[in-house]
Amino acid sequence: MSQVIQEPAQDLETDHAGAETSPGRFARGLRTTAKKLLPDQLVKEVQRCRVFTSAERLIYLRTRVLNGIGFDRPVILPSPEKIRAVLFVCFGNIIRSPMCEALLNKELGRIPGIRVSVGSAGLNALSGRPAHPWAVAAAWDLGISLEGHRARLLTKQMVDEADAIFVMDYQNQVQLLSRWAGAKEKLYMLSAYAGEDYRPVEIPDPYYMGQDATVVCYTQLQTCIRNLAHSLSKAASR
Repeated sequence: MSQVIQEPAQDLETDHAGAETSPGRFARGLRTTAKKLLPDQLVKEVQRCRVFTSAERLIYLRTRVLNGIGFDRPVILPSPEKIRAVLFVCFGNIIRSPMCEALLNKELGRIPGIRVSVGSAGLNALSGRPAHPWAVAAAWDLGISLEGHRARLLTKQMVDEADAIFVMDYQNQVQLLSRWAGAKEKLYMLSAYAGEDYRPVEIPDPYYMGQDATVVCYTQLQTCIRNLAHSLSKAASR
């Protein structure tokens, strides 16, 4: 799950009696003014950068710049016929990536003769953790059971063995590349399969957004996985 930056409960400068000092009032006023003057998107980008290490920030900024000028946009698999192992990766492996794994296994199970192994893992997973309750409930609505799922922490071996690795958002992408730079050529944004009407690059993590957001996320994932399975199926039939 993507990390959320929250303002501290109290970050004002105070004297020993607890009263706010002039520097504290000035700092608060400066932050308030900045938020009013700066576009919301810029404020969000600054907050996102705080999540990353210094090395990760360079990767993130480069990716966002290239994406913003039309380069480095999400692309589909260039050679789906060569794919024998697919890996889905998200933050904690308890909402998005396990659903992708289950959905793709279900779709591929309908295709005679196709042999593609499918797995999922989390960049910051707590191994053995079950799927989030929102995920379990939303999955049931789509005919999928995640009750037996247990989170796995992403390892070098998993990265090496995968032919294609799909991530959901920039944080997933940046953290994976910062740890395994050699995976760049087989790393893809899943949103490339979301269809022409889907404009965002990311498929947001619903971890902090509630049950309804999880349902929306799973509907988007279902579209992506069906399109991906169709691509793999066409390649296998050639």
